[in-house]
This record gives sequence, C-alpha cells and structure tokens, in this order.
Amino acid sequence: QVQLVESGGGLVQPGGSLRLSCAASGSIFGTYAMNWYRQAPGKQRELVAGVTSGGRINYADSVKDRFTISRDNAKNTVVLQMNSLKPEDTAVYYCFARFTNGAYWGQGTQVTVSS
Repeated sequence: QVQLVESGGGLVQPGGSLRLSCAASGSIFGTYAMNWYRQAPGKQRELVAGVTSGGRINYADSVKDRFTISRDNAKNTVVLQMNSLKPEDTAVYYCFARFTNGAYWGQGTQVTVSS
C-alpha cells in the first residue's frame, strides 16, 4: 500500500545541477529514515545520503560538499539537491525509506552527467 514516487532525473552537463524528489504515499504511520542510494554500471549500490525522522543527516564522502538532502516528515518527502555534478555521479538513483510498517524502494531514476 506504500509507494515511493521519484522525479527529477535526467541528463545534465558537468557542473550542472539536478533536484531529485521522492514522495511516499499510502498507509504510513511513522518514518524512521529516508535515503538516497545510487548504482553505477559495474559498481555496487551505495548510500548517497540519508536523513532520519529526527533530522540526523549523513552523506557519502564523495558528495557531502556538493549534495544536500532535506526532508519533510509531515509530507513523507525527501529531496536530494545535487550541485556541481560530475560524470562519475552518473548512476541510477534510488529512494529508500524505512517506515514503522515496512521498508520500500523506489523504482530508480537515471541521472546522466555528460558533456
């Protein structure tokens, strides 16, 4: 009954910006954390950024000076603002959320950084 809907992926030039959004809908009684993962070709899926319901935030070292994660607990939404994008940021980005009634993945959205 819970669905994660992602938006904002696409093609951008190096140095550009993208804003990814993930909105959860359905029977959500409480949120533990919302996260962004990514998986590039030939690489393992990795945590990019996450935020807990209490506001604790963490970033991968490779993005912490360029990306910003924010959330609206009331709306069950998480946003990843990506600035100064590099070709190595190219990946499928996935929203992952842990709620009191389960954990869910989004469908994934492609981010391509290319000149």
